[in-house]
Amino acid sequence: MFQINENYLKLKAGYLFPEIGRRVAAFSDAHPDAQIIKLGIGDVTEPLPAAVVAGMHAAVDELASRDSFHGYGPEQGYAFLRDPIAEQDYQARGVNVSADEIFVSDGSKCDTGNILDILGANNSIAITDPVYPVYVDTNVMAGHTGEADDAGRYDKLVYLPVTADNNFVAELPTSPVDIIYLCYPNNPTGTVATKETLQKWVDYAREHGSLIMFDAAYEAFVSDPSLPRSIYEVDGARECAIEFRSFSKNIGFTGVRCAFTVVPKDLKATASCGTEVSLHQLWNRRQSTKFNGASYVVQKGAAAAYTPEGRAQMKSLIDFYMTNAKLLREGLEAVGITVYGGEHAPYVWLQTPDGMGSWDFFDRLLDKGHLVGTPGSGFGAAGEGYFRLSAFNSRENVETAIERFKSVVS
Repeated sequence: MFQINENYLKLKAGYLFPEIGRRVAAFSDAHPDAQIIKLGIGDVTEPLPAAVVAGMHAAVDELASRDSFHGYGPEQGYAFLRDPIAEQDYQARGVNVSADEIFVSDGSKCDTGNILDILGANNSIAITDPVYPVYVDTNVMAGHTGEADDAGRYDKLVYLPVTADNNFVAELPTSPVDIIYLCYPNNPTGTVATKETLQKWVDYAREHGSLIMFDAAYEAFVSDPSLPRSIYEVDGARECAIEFRSFSKNIGFTGVRCAFTVVPKDLKATASCGTEVSLHQLWNRRQSTKFNGASYVVQKGAAAAYTPEGRAQMKSLIDFYMTNAKLLREGLEAVGITVYGGEHAPYVWLQTPDGMGSWDFFDRLLDKGHLVGTPGSGFGAAGEGYFRLSAFNSRENVETAIERFKSVVS
């Protein structure tokens, strides 16, 4: 009889967000008249920017004519998207990234999991705690971990706690590790990294031959020009880092699906025989074999975000969500809740009141306020006692949620 990949059996009972969905569905069934406001999963609510919509409409029209029809495209992405990404996201900020180092895909969630295809099974892996669950679960699925303990921490992973005690800045590992996951602006804590902080990590990685997986999905929400938007703004990062970026939040592509990953040509690894290998070439080979490229229509929409009209509309969309974050932060502080994040990221990270457990606070919030957030412990053991709220929602819902919080914590 055929066998399964038993690494999947090591996974905890359910991925965080499906478990939230299960609890919310059960509550809705029991309380059909409850008007639930969801501030949990980071899904956008506002319509796509007009320039993006126009770009996609024009692309559909092209596909309706034999003369302008497009079939299979380049697996790495079309030049009409890769070129403006390189020019406007990197080169305009003095960052050395070329268009042929950019690989367009159907989502950063996919890329952060798929990148494991080109990495060995025996690497030691460090992650911050709490952390975006996909980093952990994809390594579990790939067989890179042992079993989980009662707190949910997996053997063979190196956990780097980030809490209020260390100002949400992880300490460097005390022993060498091979792969390091970093996400800034951070999901879930909403905190940002200074250039000095990132330089420490790059220096560490270069000293120990480590690879940094840098998730910059929320870089567009950084408003302070002194803060880095890319790890490649740091000296030496091209030799030790892969960067993941997404169009999901800055132009509302959570359901449309488009992202890109930067793999510099300077980035090398060593095979077991001692031969030096280019990770750029390996990722290109992987994508060419397992991926047929993101949709032409979708890439045309993403490219429209780099026009003057598109950039202005994207900024307006980001400003809208960041105003939501500001309102949430101020509203929570007004009722005595300790809050972090929400200034350069669309997430507000709060300490649960009265020392409540994260899932206990989830249930209380749902029961008393008909509000849904994300328990901090779902992001890792060090997230216990914290809770994440998303600013991705309508203004009306955010304002209503703030009023409801008053009854929840009173």
